[in-house]
Amino acid sequence: MLYFLADFAGYVPGFNIFRYITFRTGGAVMTAALFVFLFGPWIIDQLRVKQGKGQPIRSDGPQSHLVKRGTPTMGGLMILSGLIATVLLWGNLTNPYVWIVLFVTVGFGAIGFYDDYLKVTKQTHAGYSGKARLAMEFAIALIAVYCIAVASQPLGFRSAGLPMLEHGFSTSLAFPFLKNLLVDLGWFFVAFGAIVVVGAGNAVNLTDGLDGLAIVPVMIAAASFGFIAYLSGNAIFADYLQIHFTQGTGELAVVCGALLGAGLGFLWFNAPPASIFMGDTGSLALGGMLGATAVATKHEIVLAIIGGLFVLEAVSVIVQVASFKLTGRRVFKMAPIHHHFEQLGWSEPQVVVRFWIVAVVLALIGLATLKLR
Repeated sequence: MLYFLADFAGYVPGFNIFRYITFRTGGAVMTAALFVFLFGPWIIDQLRVKQGKGQPIRSDGPQSHLVKRGTPTMGGLMILSGLIATVLLWGNLTNPYVWIVLFVTVGFGAIGFYDDYLKVTKQTHAGYSGKARLAMEFAIALIAVYCIAVASQPLGFRSAGLPMLEHGFSTSLAFPFLKNLLVDLGWFFVAFGAIVVVGAGNAVNLTDGLDGLAIVPVMIAAASFGFIAYLSGNAIFADYLQIHFTQGTGELAVVCGALLGAGLGFLWFNAPPASIFMGDTGSLALGGMLGATAVATKHEIVLAIIGGLFVLEAVSVIVQVASFKLTGRRVFKMAPIHHHFEQLGWSEPQVVVRFWIVAVVLALIGLATLKLR
């Protein structure tokens, strides 16, 4: 909304600053952090009253987690409210990528909210049908990726009515370290992108198991992709770094900045011992947002590097389930893998901080792909 003040720069010279993505990204970080910090206590109080017993704690998990009984969940509502309000305030609302990414974020957040609602009201770990949940996630992701592909096409390729995808850059997969390699996936790009978005959402969801464990790697990934979006959306910087220019995606830096700020505000309350849990409401939404941003900026593979911690958590669950079904044996003492390390004797703060360090290292490796090509 503030972006439109730049239209009055001819009358008020200082308003020209609202054209700059860097300025609005900084404003988004501060606004979202302040929003969540100020309204967080009220939201926590409301959720505590409405949820009563809070999020159910697994009896077969680490015994140290039993003291967390009664802690409210759905903390993702704090993050999403701060994120959405901030994007509407600081973002360029004429940019299609902003609305596409918000569509995924809100859609996945709604799915996670319903799952959290069932868990809290029924006091069980089982939400609603996994197949139904995945079907809804894929429906949202398919629509979003199709819209991303259409938005990234030259204007001359769009026809009246429902636009048809033209094979080319908009449906191509870029590879890190290889500046000239683009593989045109055609219509399969929509399916591939949807897998990235859904996979990212569920990987972050699996990571959210300890106080502060998920939100900091999410913030690290958001900061990294905000930087990538800004560079990819700037023709001069993209040409200098020899990365693929994706017109319009620079505005996603503002969205990522809003997530970074909202995450900082949430961490104030989610730091051990947590006053509130993120829940599926937040983890699914934030993972989906990162996935959609990666698809829009043509850095899907880089997401697997920067978000390598999330990949590790998801793979540990897949390996554990597959091994038990095929051999009757478990590879890990408990999955996801952060619980495995707890069972080995690591304290919760040790697991959390060491996983944060891993997330920072992976983000640096992922950002290095911008130049190493």
